[in-house]
Amino acid sequence: MREIHANEITQAVKELVIKANKILPQDLVDCIGCSKNNETNDTAKSILSDLEANIDAAKELDIPVCQDTGMAVIFAEIGQDVHITGGSFEKAVNDGVSQGYTEGLLRKSVVADPFKNRINTNDNTPAIIHTSIVDGDKIKITAAPKGFGSENMSRLKMFTPSATREDIIGFIVDCVKTAGSNPCPPVVIGVGIGGDFEYSAILAKKALCRNVSDRNSDAFYADMEQELLDKINALDIGPQGFGGKTTALCVNIETYPTHIAGLPVAVNVGCHVTRHASKII
Repeated sequence: MREIHANEITQAVKELVIKANKILPQDLVDCIGCSKNNETNDTAKSILSDLEANIDAAKELDIPVCQDTGMAVIFAEIGQDVHITGGSFEKAVNDGVSQGYTEGLLRKSVVADPFKNRINTNDNTPAIIHTSIVDGDKIKITAAPKGFGSENMSRLKMFTPSATREDIIGFIVDCVKTAGSNPCPPVVIGVGIGGDFEYSAILAKKALCRNVSDRNSDAFYADMEQELLDKINALDIGPQGFGGKTTALCVNIETYPTHIAGLPVAVNVGCHVTRHASKII
């Protein structure tokens, strides 16, 4: 049994929410650059250049890459041989979010009550926390700040098992078409297929944290990812909605077993700054 003090978790979360909001994953940066080089629309190419300049400026000036620094989503894989000391895991995570957003001068966008009075909590807590128990004596924490310009464009549909590949692809493409310029394209599309109502949505959110150059290990879903990317980029929405063949940077699909009577499909839309950062304690 390995002991990990709650303060270590707080410090890791603090560092991760600041890092994720200021420095994009290199695979995503590279993908934007490749898209610019392959773009044939002059306006789209110019916008992609501006996005690259914004990313570089954020890194150089040590400021957030987007003004919407998101709601803090935390994925934690907790080793079953870990004993957390000095406080609760949930409090440690929220303390880290609070410190990170306050000391990192990140915009605080969370309201305590979702409908009644919507008063800001002033430290961006509470976070959305997803935990899983895994083998080992370590904790892997991934911070994925999620802005709501893209989150609001996300959808979920409970298909029946009779749904075809074309039905599912049509639904996903229609999500992006309906979203248009709202999620600040070029977008990253996370798709969750299977599980139940809520788990398909978690799968879709997790899919946004996958390296954009990594395809699904199952050839069937890898082909589906490519087909979706091609169909989405044929919509001519383009960077920031001004046209072009770079509407999406990638499509990531994650799957899970489901009930014989169901086929849940969730689409989580990520903007061109689909942010995430990880650390193992």
